[in-house]
Amino acid sequence: MSRTRLLAVVAALGVAALGACGSSTTPQSQSSAPQTNGGTEAAAACGKDSLKLVTSGKLTIGTDSPAYEPWFVDNNPSNGKGFESAVAYAVAEKLGFSKDEVAWQVVPFNTAIAPAPKNFDFDVNQVSISDERRKAVDFSSGYYDVRQAVVTYKGSPIDGKSSIADLKGASLAAQVGTTSYTAIKDQIQPSQDPKVFDTNDLAVQALKNKQIDGVVVDVPTAFYMAAAQLDDGVIVGQLPAAGGKTEQFGAVLDLHSPLTPCVSQAVDALRGDGTLDKLQKQWLAEAGAPELQ
Repeated sequence: MSRTRLLAVVAALGVAALGACGSSTTPQSQSSAPQTNGGTEAAAACGKDSLKLVTSGKLTIGTDSPAYEPWFVDNNPSNGKGFESAVAYAVAEKLGFSKDEVAWQVVPFNTAIAPAPKNFDFDVNQVSISDERRKAVDFSSGYYDVRQAVVTYKGSPIDGKSSIADLKGASLAAQVGTTSYTAIKDQIQPSQDPKVFDTNDLAVQALKNKQIDGVVVDVPTAFYMAAAQLDDGVIVGQLPAAGGKTEQFGAVLDLHSPLTPCVSQAVDALRGDGTLDKLQKQWLAEAGAPELQ
């Protein structure tokens, strides 16, 4: 589905103000990399010519393929369209790189967060910051505050349910290795083990085949699934923030990467000057997903 049609569908649901993602509060999950002392020293360390890059003169950014809307448009990260593509180029600009100095690298989700040397400078792929993942990789400051939502089809066993308790007997699924899967296990705690799929597309197909009752994904992806991938898609609702903490997406870097404080500095600047908020309003919509009690 085109982005125009998708936005039209979302608008028909009644687009309201962005939720937690539009917050201008200081992110709760920050980079674990040490910060340099003093603004001048930090600026010098993060100067374009001082950065240690995978390829000299190029900023290499990783993401998975296919690259889904609303994070990317037309499965083409290099076009600058979609929230994460736009954020990546905004970070690149803060680091001193023009658009033609950015190279994209296909990196599967699990490869990005695995404890191994990276073939990218940083990766953007809806990766939630967690203490467990910090043991294997570095994260930038959070660039997006996210909630999880449950997607189903009209007339399903969970269509119209309004509480987490109503979902405990459901057959639910999520993409492997994601915090969506963790949310099913820890927050919903269903009576049957959740199904795991390598991609969200495979989970959607299982939902279409009525092999499962629902899929758990982040809220913007839930809107895309319901409006673009399912003919009769329904968002059951969004889960409360786990433990009262804000889940955030962050750029992934190699463990102890010298680039980490520089990318965090760029993300913090984009949050501070309102760019992240502007891009969220341009590319993401979260209205119409009631909170499950």
